[in-house]
Amino acid sequence: MTTVLIPTPLRRLTANQSRVEISGDTVGQVIVNLDDTYPGMGERLLDQNGDIKRFINVFVNDDEIRTLQGANTPVSAGDRVSIVPAMAGGC
Repeated sequence: MTTVLIPTPLRRLTANQSRVEISGDTVGQVIVNLDDTYPGMGERLLDQNGDIKRFINVFVNDDEIRTLQGANTPVSAGDRVSIVPAMAGGC
């Protein structure tokens, strides 16, 4: 199982859990399984093509997946997947 760190805006979908354990061999599988376990996650994280939305940053441990293999980035038991929505705005 991989630990997925849930950002505050999405915690209402996980009964306010800040971290959940999800199975999957890749980041993409983890996200699909996350949506299976917590419906509504997929529509917030994935675009209409099933790709991770461009304003959602995903890290495996400390590495951003866009610098690795994207959604095909492998994950192992004990890895930490962090979902970080991009911030915008300000002056």
